[in-house]
Amino acid sequence: MDENKLTPLIGLTLPELREVAAGVGLKPFAAKQMAAWLYQRRVSSIDEMTDLSKAARERLKQAYCIGLEPPVARAASADGTVKYLFEGAGDRRVEAVYIPDRDRATLCVSSQAGCRMGCTFCMTGRQGFHGNLTAARIINQVMSIPESDRLTNIVFMGMGEPTDNLEAVLAAVEILTEPWGMAWSPKRITVSSVGNIPGMKRLIEQTKVHLALSVHSPFPTERQGIMPVERAFAVRKVLDMLRGYDFAHQRRLSVEYIMWSGFNDDDMHAIALSRLLRGTAARVNLIRYHAIDGDTARRPSAKDTMEAFRDKLNSLGVTATIRASRGEDIDAACGMLAGKDNDKNNNSPEDNICQTR
Repeated sequence: MDENKLTPLIGLTLPELREVAAGVGLKPFAAKQMAAWLYQRRVSSIDEMTDLSKAARERLKQAYCIGLEPPVARAASADGTVKYLFEGAGDRRVEAVYIPDRDRATLCVSSQAGCRMGCTFCMTGRQGFHGNLTAARIINQVMSIPESDRLTNIVFMGMGEPTDNLEAVLAAVEILTEPWGMAWSPKRITVSSVGNIPGMKRLIEQTKVHLALSVHSPFPTERQGIMPVERAFAVRKVLDMLRGYDFAHQRRLSVEYIMWSGFNDDDMHAIALSRLLRGTAARVNLIRYHAIDGDTARRPSAKDTMEAFRDKLNSLGVTATIRASRGEDIDAACGMLAGKDNDKNNNSPEDNICQTR
């Protein structure tokens, strides 16, 4: 049997597992049994699904495999952050970042190989787009790192724009949060977006996860210069849409704001940002810029400048904090994920045990 032609079971939702069950002659309730083996007991082989008959397991093995794939490489930072390299899409690999912080352990996952959004300050955006990750490849990042059992939070802030691969992201969120899946609270998950209005609306209406919006400048022309998405989805229109939803209670809306010296870090920008966010209950995460290869024009804002900007926002009634910088020494900080190691010639045979759907 050629295992590379098998379809992975991880990444399948309960309705999809019902289809699998029907296809091998099992009753619909077998779907929940399979989901429990996959997402709760985390088996590594179909043979371990012992409440399915041996004949059913044999039929399953003709077309399916579990689909867990270990990382192909890792890099550890001095601060405890670990970056993992996984198989992705379009013959490109993707990166996920494990970030321990006292009683929290966050995994930053990727949703695409490369990105279509073209943000000028982002290494992933400079790669161009190479393909969407399947739900299997997204969930694999969560399940296949050695620290998987320690995770307390997941952020969709890795490579790619999550709302540009929405079906797979919605399926992954469903697996993470449904009782038949991993049964996580949606409050432990944050999905980031540059402002794709239709995708964000579906995400808000079909899930209960937190939302993060990348802004980086409150001025449309300036934002468009660094984020081409401003042409299609003006940040003012994005925020007008978000005002129609409740972010004051269980769900949180945050704004990501990378700071560059002499570009977007003065009082004028702070005042404009506070006006832009009025009526949204958004919290602002101020992020120090991490220079990427070939970008000599931008410099990070100084620490005291960032603190003054934070204090100005707070005085204007906007809750703002400075995000701690993590993993910069392994190119794992915000905007730096690139999937640099894309040479597949050195793979061991077990690196690709089945074909993602």
